[in-house]
Amino acid sequence: MKIPAKGYGLVELMVAMAIGLIVVLGVTQIFISAKNTFMSQNASSVMQEDARYVLSRMVQELRMVGMQGCIAQGTTSFTDASTGLSFTLATVNPIIYTSVTSGTATTNVLTLVTGDVGANGGTPTWTIISDCLTSAKAYTGLATASASAGELAFPIRKVIYTFANSQLSTTVNGTTSVLINGVKTFNVSFGIALAATPNTVNSYTSTPAVTDYPNIRSVRISMVLTDPNSRVRDQAFNVVASLRNRLL
Repeated sequence: MKIPAKGYGLVELMVAMAIGLIVVLGVTQIFISAKNTFMSQNASSVMQEDARYVLSRMVQELRMVGMQGCIAQGTTSFTDASTGLSFTLATVNPIIYTSVTSGTATTNVLTLVTGDVGANGGTPTWTIISDCLTSAKAYTGLATASASAGELAFPIRKVIYTFANSQLSTTVNGTTSVLINGVKTFNVSFGIALAATPNTVNSYTSTPAVTDYPNIRSVRISMVLTDPNSRVRDQAFNVVASLRNRLL
């Protein structure tokens, strides 16, 4: 009696292998697609978080530009005891912007004299000690107010933002730190008010004249970030901040 052969033939094995290969390729493609999507979303999230941090920080400092404690609230005597009268010289124009192009490289520098965030902001550039009634005095660096004399301390700092070589960095008291990389463009424009309407911005300009600086009421910052690995398209971010200490 002849026993029939059992098992798979060559054709059946080849068909099974082909089907298995197709399934593996499909799963691999799904995995690669999911991974690329994750990487793209992660890169986009990092760019958005970097922009949010930098812009929120700059907005906070812009809003405090020109803050000098309670000097304008009844103080009859102000003394500049800072080194070389640096405080007075710096506060003539507490916001200055320059843009220099050399060849294909552009360096943008935004300089602010602004109210410090306090102890968490490190050593201030200057400190104003005032009783908010009769006297105020500016010192270089950190100074301590006398609680028994009813004095308050107002930390002030000079912060310089520099955009060059796809980096945005900040310099405070001679110490420079890189805030963010991958910056494709960084532009600043200023809202200028007319003397007749000091609280209304008449126009925006990126190249204010020296006579325009006292009339700046708001600042618009535009920034484009790029992913060095080209996982996502360039993203543009914009924000407008009002100089609250100049609003009447």
